[in-house]
Order: sequence, then structure tokens, then C-alpha cells
Amino acid sequence: MSKTREKIVAVGNEVIDLLIEKNQSYGDSALEPANVFANGNAVENLCARIDDKLMRIKTQGFRGYGEDNVKDLIGYLILLKIALEDEKQDPHLKDWQEEVVKFYETTTGVR
Repeated sequence: MSKTREKIVAVGNEVIDLLIEKNQSYGDSALEPANVFANGNAVENLCARIDDKLMRIKTQGFRGYGEDNVKDLIGYLILLKIALEDEKQDPHLKDWQEEVVKFYETTTGVR
């Protein structure tokens, strides 16, 4: 196995371990939101979390918790992919593409 491949596997496993650990701590809150304070579905809430991580990286750079932010961001993107796939499989949910576009337009004001 090449050194690059080994690094990819190692980092991938770190992110997977983090996701599993957080899922055990928080339950399936990312994919099945409790909606105590937020009213969004899984896709909308994950997009908000991704925005927060990107803003933290933008404002703080990679100092301090930068690597943790990147790892969290990768994890949220994996969860977003799962949420989008779940929406495509669930006939009771709105079309996932329309939902993502609507969320983007609402949060950015861009139409």
C-alpha cells in the first residue's frame, strides 16, 4: 500500500471513529433532529452546522482547533450525503434538490 493510500485510510478512519463516537453521545440528532430550538430538517440543520464550521475556519484560520474543525467539517459532509440519500429514498419527503435550493436561497438571499 502506498504512503498516500495509508494516510487516506488513516484519516478516513479517524473521521469515521469521530462520527461513531458523536453518534453514541448525541444519538441520531444530526439525521433525526430533535427540533427543540431549530425547526429544520436534517439537510437544513447540517447545512447550518457546515456554515458554522466554515465561518470558524474563515475567521480563525487553522490555528488552535483548525484540524478539529476540518475533521468536524468532513464528518458533517458525510452526514449531509447520508441525509440527501435518505431524502431521495423517502417518498414522503420533498424532493431533496428543491429543499437544498430553497434552504440556500433562504439563508443567502440569493435567488
